[in-house]
Parts: sequence; C-alpha cells; structure tokens
Amino acid sequence: MSDSIVIIPTYNEKENVEAMIRKVFSLPQEFDVLIIDDGSPDGTADIVKRLQKEFPSKLFIEERKGKLGLGTAYIHGFKWSMAHNYEYTFEMDCDFSHNPEDLMKLYDACSNNGADLAIGSRYIKGVNVVNWPMGRILMSYYASAYVRFITGLKIRDTTSGFKCYTQKVLSAIDLSKIKFKGYAFQIEMKFAAVKLGFKVIEIPIIFTDRQQGASKMSGGIFKEAVFGVIQMKFLSWFKSYKK
Repeated sequence: MSDSIVIIPTYNEKENVEAMIRKVFSLPQEFDVLIIDDGSPDGTADIVKRLQKEFPSKLFIEERKGKLGLGTAYIHGFKWSMAHNYEYTFEMDCDFSHNPEDLMKLYDACSNNGADLAIGSRYIKGVNVVNWPMGRILMSYYASAYVRFITGLKIRDTTSGFKCYTQKVLSAIDLSKIKFKGYAFQIEMKFAAVKLGFKVIEIPIIFTDRQQGASKMSGGIFKEAVFGVIQMKFLSWFKSYKK
C-alpha cells in the first residue's frame, strides 16, 4: 500500500478516466487512486470497476447518487483517506488540466520540503494557463486577487484544485464546518489550513484546459465563490476550523 492517495471526483469522464488512472500508476512514485463518482450516466464508474480487476490493491471507487457537489466529493474522499491512514492526500481533476507528472512535485514539497499543504499554482510565476480564452484567464486571475484582498491570504492561486494535504492537516480541520460545495470549497480549505497555522507552499504548474468532455463550471458555482468569500471571512471571526 502506498502512503499517498489521489482523489479524483468524476461526473461523465468516460473519455478521460482510464487514461488518467493509467498515467498516475505509471509514475515513478507509487500513488493509489480513489475515484469519487457522482452517478455518471455515461458509464464512468463501469470503466473504473473494470480497471479495478487489473489494479485490485491500488484503485478504489466510491459511488454516490447524483451530483452532490465538488466539495462534498472531496470531503467524502478525505474521510476515506483518513480512515485508511494515508499520509498524503491529493486532489486532482480527471480531465488532464492538471498534469499527473506534477504529483511528484507536490509529494516532494510535503515529504521533503516541510509543506503541510502543497498547492499546484498557476500564478506563482506569472500566468501559466494553456488553451483558456483570455476572458476566463482574467476572471480566474483576478478572482484570486479578490480572494486575497478579502481574506488576507498570501496564496497566489487561491482557487487551485490541485493540492497535497498531509494527514495532520486533514485531521486538524473540522470538515463538518466546511460549507461550500463548488470552487469556493478550494478557497475555504486553504483558508482553514492557514488559520490553523499550517505551512503552505505553492509549486508552479502549467494548467491546460480539458481536451475531452465538458466543463462543470456554472454561474451558480462562480456566484458562490464571489459572495461566499465575504461570508466566509465574516464568519471566521466567530468560529474555529479546529476540531
């Protein structure tokens, strides 16, 4: 058993899921993979279960009924990871916008360079985004600037969903108090880690927009991120994220 688990939420990712799983398992560092599938009608879960016969001790799947939100998928995965005593827990998209090779960099940051939370950052060295229209790049870049302004976080890529948590971070955060379900979830988890005094390191990555399948971004998710950050900052004056 590896000391690392890569959590990959899926919804209609049949074009990507097998290639992603095989790529992760081909890396020099050993990683296990946990797929959290939200009832994909395209058969994503069936592909994963077929691959489990090939990788019986490395590939796992948790199936949920319907789209319950990115944040709840990751929290489900975090609890699974802690129950199985993994030292390092990774978040990664299934669509290859996150390069699986960069898992090695995040692992190194936590295992060798003292990070409690390592973040794959698009904005630590300029803007490293490929195949996004300029409008979306500007929206994402200035969204991070907005989050820094509201929250006081020093993190350059506050909305990044490519991360490695050490077990002590996930064990310290009261996951029942993490309320956001969309991309604001990524902000809230970083905010909680910083509030609890953990060391955060950003690792430069190149983000490439998906080639296969459809984006899950929606207006409601964006609205949650914009207005939820103000609410999160305000409520943080009255609550602790610690268990």
